[in-house]
Amino acid sequence: MLDILVQEENERESGETGPCMEYLLHHKILETLYTLGKADCPPGMKQQVLAFYTKLLGRIRQPLLPHINVHRPVQKLIRLCGEVLATPTENEEIQFLCIVCAKLKQDPYLVNFFLENKLKAMASKGPASVITEDMLKGQESLTTDTGQPIQTEEIPTAAGAEQMEKEDDLPQQAENLSFSLDELNVTSSSESSTVRLNQDYNLVNSLLNLTKSPDGRIAVKACEGLMLLVSLPEPAAAKCLTQSTCLCELLTDRLATLYRALPPSLDPLDIETVEAINWGLDSYSHKEDASAFPGKRALISFLSWFDYCDQLIKEAQKTAAVAMAKAVRDRFFVDVMEPQLMQTSEIGILTSTALLHRIVRQVTSDVLLQEMVYFILGEHREPETLTDINRHPLRHRLIEHCDHISDEISIMTLRMFEHLLQKPNEHILYNLVLRNLEERNYMEYKPLCQEDKDVVENGQIAGAVDLEEDPLFTDLSPDNTLSAQEWLSASPPVSPEHPKNDGKTEVHKIVNSFLCLVPDEAKSSYHVEGTGYDTYLRDAHRQFRDYCAICLRWEWPGSPRSLEKCNLEASFFEGHFLKVLFERMGRILDQPYDVNLQVTSVLSKLSLFPHPHIHEYLLDPYVNLASGCRSLFSVIVRVVGDLMVRIQRIPDFTPKLLLVRKRLLGLEPEGPIIDHMTLLEGVIVLEEFCKELAAIAFVKYHASSTP
Repeated sequence: MLDILVQEENERESGETGPCMEYLLHHKILETLYTLGKADCPPGMKQQVLAFYTKLLGRIRQPLLPHINVHRPVQKLIRLCGEVLATPTENEEIQFLCIVCAKLKQDPYLVNFFLENKLKAMASKGPASVITEDMLKGQESLTTDTGQPIQTEEIPTAAGAEQMEKEDDLPQQAENLSFSLDELNVTSSSESSTVRLNQDYNLVNSLLNLTKSPDGRIAVKACEGLMLLVSLPEPAAAKCLTQSTCLCELLTDRLATLYRALPPSLDPLDIETVEAINWGLDSYSHKEDASAFPGKRALISFLSWFDYCDQLIKEAQKTAAVAMAKAVRDRFFVDVMEPQLMQTSEIGILTSTALLHRIVRQVTSDVLLQEMVYFILGEHREPETLTDINRHPLRHRLIEHCDHISDEISIMTLRMFEHLLQKPNEHILYNLVLRNLEERNYMEYKPLCQEDKDVVENGQIAGAVDLEEDPLFTDLSPDNTLSAQEWLSASPPVSPEHPKNDGKTEVHKIVNSFLCLVPDEAKSSYHVEGTGYDTYLRDAHRQFRDYCAICLRWEWPGSPRSLEKCNLEASFFEGHFLKVLFERMGRILDQPYDVNLQVTSVLSKLSLFPHPHIHEYLLDPYVNLASGCRSLFSVIVRVVGDLMVRIQRIPDFTPKLLLVRKRLLGLEPEGPIIDHMTLLEGVIVLEEFCKELAAIAFVKYHASSTP
């Protein structure tokens, strides 16, 4: 039959139906085949029927699915697929379902033929076949795009529904039972039974069953079919997909099951370094793996299913994507992950934070990222106060973990935040930092008198202390500062434009402020080659360009909000996140080297954002701070003051410092333990951090001052 039909089509002009095809359609050959396939009589017939349908749909070029005598038997055959797992016909079933999905992808409106409407009576006080007017209004999906009513056996009366289920292989009876909506008795009488119009999306249900197949290849093909269906632009199909099928439950239940199957003692390093996961390639052989570790199989299964959920939401039609992402948040993030992150066991906290960090890095769908951000940080956007920092308990707990008694937990949580900040979502930075800087109430505002105005015109900033006269900066000699010309010659190429802010502190003054924070006797980089500023300049330029690209669509202002419009009377609180970072920064001389690297890394990432308030608060040493307020610069100044006192008590401070730097760089072999190791390493991190901040300030200034 198939060969004859294909040959007939090839011999005719395109779009013309030949007599053989007309015979197939008119005499309901496909219905007959379906009946034989359902009964599997003779044995093996189901396999043959599935293969025939698949090849017919795949090889005939003219559109067949709009014909009632094609889509009705196709719909019935779909119901037979995935009923029993691991049947001999599983391969043919998945091939058939995938060809139907491919046809729907080509002509999305055809999906309306596959949304079956069933009436379910909720009470028995009146006629069974009653539909209220409200329900009719919401059922546009009953007609196709061409406006024709879909004729299937979709709307049986409640009484006939059961009978019809039993006899759905008898086309004549089904036809007698089908009728269109306008033939129904429409009433809104309170005595009538409430009837719910319920849509079945059997194509999705069959694919969902086959995703549970023990044969990995069948499961992957079923996942691919679902990927095609969720991307169809038809709103009726998207609504049915999320409201009338178990798709959301399947995604989230499997995520939860795979997450719970992970061993509690997974090494965080393994979680971080396990190779990138693609959902379709979840084939892993323990024997062939040289870098196997306990729980690797379970970890790969979890990450690959998370990747599938992420890709599915990324491809899905908008309303379906939002519904699936909300389900992942409610049924997986909140129900399963949150209790793990809120626990008190250190091993548990470490493992669950490492897994959160991994999926933060892995997520690519904007809709799922948005839900993940709301899960981690909450949805609040008003300024924080000290009394309400616990409003979103998970956010509070995670920020507290940045200053945990366990250094491992602190580092892991800081890394999670560092990666979160690099995600393309405006709410992250706003919730953590910007909402507290909006009013610029960290500044003391003094209206300028005439004298000050003259000073500003001469290139000085009113009220700013010149660092040359500051007692902390007595070592500021012309030899160890860079002139503006030298900085410009070291400058990287031009970066995306940001309008120049009038009244900006001259850049070389800012740069030199940071470079001269650490006193000469505490500096060691000039003794070692390759530790100059140029590396920081190149890195800062590249990173700043990346951050500008992320922030471009957020339409941030080019200059700070004018002070006249700011509420400077409101008391300033830097927010929980910056509070913890500043406190850790203040202890840089007494913390392990790895913790210091991570704290400074997060702060430098924050400094790179091209928002004028962030730049002013974190990178301008000349900001006139309101009383009781601190900025990044003032925190570092306090650390340097403490350092200068402590240097006096350590004999041979500079040679020891140089030796520690060379060891850290691998230029000297490890030798006997040196006293005050933590302090010496802290000084080196401090010096490098100041160079990095100077480079970031310069690159940002240069980018905003070039047209």
